[in-house]
Amino acid sequence: MAPTAQHLHIILRALLLLLLVCFHSIGASAKRNSTTAAPCLPDQASSLLQLKRSFVRANLSSWRAGGEDCCHWEGVACDTASGRVVSLNLGVDLDIRRIGPALLNLTSLKRLSLGTTGISEGLSSLSKLPSLTSLELHGSSSGRDHPELSSVGNIKRLTSLRLETYDFSRTSLPSWIGGLKGLVHLRMHGCSFTGPLPYQIGHLASLTLLELENCNYTGQPIPSWIGSLARLIQLRIQGCGSSAGSIPSTIGNLTRLQVIQLGHSNLVGKIPKSMFDLPALQVLCLNNSRLSGHLEDIPSPVSSPLTTIELGNNQLTGHIPKSILQLKHLEHLNLESNRLSDSIKLSSFWRLKSLHFLSLSNNKLSIIPEQEGDNISNSLPNIHYLYLASCNLTKFPSSLRYLDKVFVLDLSSNQIDDVVPSWVWENWKDQLQSLNLSRNMLTTLDKSPSLVHMSRLDVLDLSFNRLQGTIPIPVNAMPRKVLDYSNNNFSSIVPNFGRYIRSFYLNLSNNKLNGHIPSSICNASHLNIMDLSYNNFSGSIPPCLIARGKLAMLKLKENQISGTLPENIRKDCKFQTLDLNGNKIQGRLPRSLLNCQELSVLDVGNNQFIGSFPSWLGILPNLRVLVLRSNQLNGTITNIKTDSHIVNHFSSLQILCLSSNKFSRSLPKGWFNTFKAMMENINEDGRVLGYYTNTTHGFYQDTVTITLKGSDLIFTKILTTFKAIDFSNNSFDGPIPESIGSLVSLHGINISSNNFMGQIPSSLSNLSQMESLDLSQNRLSGEIPQELTSLTSLAWLNLSHNNLFGKIPLGNQFLSFPNSSYEGNMGLCGSPLSKQCESTDSIAPSASAHHEPNNLWLDRLDAILLFAFVGLGFGVGFSLSIFFTILPHKRMGRKHW
Repeated sequence: MAPTAQHLHIILRALLLLLLVCFHSIGASAKRNSTTAAPCLPDQASSLLQLKRSFVRANLSSWRAGGEDCCHWEGVACDTASGRVVSLNLGVDLDIRRIGPALLNLTSLKRLSLGTTGISEGLSSLSKLPSLTSLELHGSSSGRDHPELSSVGNIKRLTSLRLETYDFSRTSLPSWIGGLKGLVHLRMHGCSFTGPLPYQIGHLASLTLLELENCNYTGQPIPSWIGSLARLIQLRIQGCGSSAGSIPSTIGNLTRLQVIQLGHSNLVGKIPKSMFDLPALQVLCLNNSRLSGHLEDIPSPVSSPLTTIELGNNQLTGHIPKSILQLKHLEHLNLESNRLSDSIKLSSFWRLKSLHFLSLSNNKLSIIPEQEGDNISNSLPNIHYLYLASCNLTKFPSSLRYLDKVFVLDLSSNQIDDVVPSWVWENWKDQLQSLNLSRNMLTTLDKSPSLVHMSRLDVLDLSFNRLQGTIPIPVNAMPRKVLDYSNNNFSSIVPNFGRYIRSFYLNLSNNKLNGHIPSSICNASHLNIMDLSYNNFSGSIPPCLIARGKLAMLKLKENQISGTLPENIRKDCKFQTLDLNGNKIQGRLPRSLLNCQELSVLDVGNNQFIGSFPSWLGILPNLRVLVLRSNQLNGTITNIKTDSHIVNHFSSLQILCLSSNKFSRSLPKGWFNTFKAMMENINEDGRVLGYYTNTTHGFYQDTVTITLKGSDLIFTKILTTFKAIDFSNNSFDGPIPESIGSLVSLHGINISSNNFMGQIPSSLSNLSQMESLDLSQNRLSGEIPQELTSLTSLAWLNLSHNNLFGKIPLGNQFLSFPNSSYEGNMGLCGSPLSKQCESTDSIAPSASAHHEPNNLWLDRLDAILLFAFVGLGFGVGFSLSIFFTILPHKRMGRKHW
């Protein structure tokens, strides 16, 4: 039977369906094949292994024969279709000084990045790579001329070049860069060269990105030829140039510019108006320079696509332009740390609906908060970061309670005389990361619980206010960074507060806290810095705080703490600073302090420690400050050279304070010879002693109190260049060791109120940096060495109440010291004293005699009696004079002993 039309239609539909299924299968198969990367070709793997063998040092563990596909080796990327290497990133941890010829076998290589120590061989071969378009080279700090680098100029096909840490300090930047006409991206980071930026860069007509970071060169930081780079889209020159310079007006020619970042580049002068007329500009960063001029003179077209304006840390003056407040795309506005003076409503900034970052801190601005009843809750932008420090605020802006996405809020250094509103803890409990309300006049915390549940809070700074009551402690399982409640009137803290502390830094100093320090503080596993100074804590220190030594800084200064220190300080002690000054701690210093090898500052002054001088502390390699003042230490300081095991004794020490103890006897002659840090050109790096917190607080400084210039001086910043010794108010006797003259970098010496005898060492004239010298109230005799007039840095001198005689030296600083510097030395004469010198013979007694000040009048009486009795005849007169002279000396002698 012949098929009907209906049968033919059914057969045709079946065939079409079958064809569709086949085509779909073929397409799916092709799709699967197109997404499957081809494996690395054997010749490519072989070439990579040969290349590895040409490196000086290469820890490329994945590069090995018989291992995984070489396209998955470290730093290798392949073309997925061919399996050929197209990108090779050898990182910054490899020592690559020579490029082997095997690299030329990688003919598909497009991108190449080489390691850190500088290539000395093989760079010329790179021009033979036919596909290479992107090159990154890391140099060295050797100061070489890098002749091999010039061969890079032969790679004419390069579109991207990055040079890292090349030192061209003996030459100018190679002009061959200007010959790479195809360059689209040029980056240089950390390079140094003489002369200005080469003008040849201005001939790179295809350049769209010019990036220079932390490069050192002379001349204009931003050269005028920059305006010839007509295609430039991104201009980043940051932290560059050693000479000051202005922004050239030619920058207004770059109509395609979208990003300008010129921060930290020693820029001076005014901001060119043409910069704000650039039609495509989106990001403008000119921060951290010395730009000046009136900010309101700068136009800002309303139609501008600007999203970021970063002008912080300059010297800009005037008002905030209204045009800036009309930039509808503005997201980031930073005008902090300038000299802007204006009274402006905070609500003016809420018109910027895209704004999420605003900093107006540290100007001369007066920010006017909203009035109560203003309807602002529905018109606020999504502010994430708000910095209004030092803006003359007197109360909390009411609009803040409606900002529901705030991450960081800084209202520090204002005049807010108010309570901390409860909505701070309630509205922002899930997003606030940093809250700084320090240096205001806050009095109370409105409805604030003692435990505050804020899940993301890292920084809470309430310092320098007038807050009372209980300290609020944030509770969260996540580690925090900073909790600062210092300089308030807080009187209590939750019991066992240590169990809630998850911070890196805890400062409770200068409050009215009392009671015992709870042992639970030892559970604060993340705590590195803790300051409980200037409170009324009593009882003993929890043994775990000292014995475990887990903190880097522990400050308990000026409390009522008693008891003794534990003897079992662990070997993994982390102390860098241990400050226990001004307590009632007794006993001896534990020798287990030697386990604190990082200890830099040890201050146990004004306690009740007993025992002899802890010379064993001298083997601590990093000990810079040792304060033992006002304790009950006694005995003789022995010569440390008698211990054959000691090689470097107190070699890092720069401040030593032993005042107001009971030390006696003579100092060993060579005792100062091991104090290397007090000698010339040692530790002269000028750092500040302290601990870097890696937080918004930045750096936490050490402090120390020593007696110089006749007063107790508190050094709130201890430079490593400052050197001083204070041995005052003890019972040292004997001569001042001549070895003190080897401490040529000393700035201050105080050995007053002792029994030192003999002459003033002339070696003190070696101390050219000496600013304060106090030798008063001793038994020093002889003349003041003329050599001391060479101490031209000397600003304060006290030689009073000794047995010195002779003429006061004249010259340099000695012409400026008052009478009080010399009083109580009856044998001294000459300016500034009113007593004039007659002759050397009539003034100076025998050099071998050590006279007490109270006996000086007897010497004068001897001479008067001798001449008075001459008239009676030589025999009678001489006998009577001897009698009357000896009698008072015997009586004085009996009284003395």
